[in-house]
Amino acid sequence: MQKIMIIEDDPSIRNELSLLLENEGYQAVPITDFTQIMEQVQKSAPQLILLDLGLPEQDGWSLCADIRRTADIPIIFVTSRDSSMDELRALSLGGDDYITKPYNIPVLLARVKAVLRRSKTPAEPAALEVHGLRLELARGVMSYGGQSADLTRNELKILAHLMAHPGEIVSRADLIEVLWDCEIYIDDNSLSVNITRLRGKLNTLGLPGFIKTRRGMGYQL
Repeated sequence: MQKIMIIEDDPSIRNELSLLLENEGYQAVPITDFTQIMEQVQKSAPQLILLDLGLPEQDGWSLCADIRRTADIPIIFVTSRDSSMDELRALSLGGDDYITKPYNIPVLLARVKAVLRRSKTPAEPAALEVHGLRLELARGVMSYGGQSADLTRNELKILAHLMAHPGEIVSRADLIEVLWDCEIYIDDNSLSVNITRLRGKLNTLGLPGFIKTRRGMGYQL
């Protein structure tokens, strides 16, 4: 059961949030003692924090900064302050989302789920390696047998996705979706062109046939 800490000094809102979260299957951890919040955060180790700005002992700004210095716990600000400057400050301090009161309950719960889902996504590795080919993601460079080649952004995304699924058949639709999610528009013909160029670069490294075409299904390493 995922644990969500509620740092809110208004008892009615705190109780409402606790009930909403528990009805959704979460474990709610409402804070009622505002004198040593950091100690309670460290002891409880929640998966998410709902944080108000106007707290009695320490404002939400400084508390968020304190949490960020020691932990990567996702933080959603839930506050009556609705100015864009307040939202910008909250996000710049490390907040993951910003919701204004009075909040829409389905929207609040949807954002809680979204932040928790993102926080479970594993960090992208610095490099991938399959069959001796090494792909350095930050540099966009692949290397094999002492030789290397630079990749375009499209080629990098295609190869990285294939190398993340070695041995699996990856459909053309999946590759187009990967590129579209990264805000790179690419159609079916453009994908073919990028695959051809990528294969050419692999050939220069001594890896002909590294990307196999599975007719009617997609591509496979």
